[in-house]
Amino acid sequence: MAEHKITYEFVEVKAGDILAERQSEWHGFTSFVTWSTGAIAVILLLLLIFLG
Repeated sequence: MAEHKITYEFVEVKAGDILAERQSEWHGFTSFVTWSTGAIAVILLLLLIFLG
């Protein structure tokens, strides 16, 4: 089998880049939780109305 040479290029990562990425992920997560909670509340209300 042929041997594959693996090389890695390391680039400088700045704290601002990491912070921006994490803030974006946190915003997406909190939006998901908010919409999910609202959807569950609506489903529970519909169940109460139609089955209660």
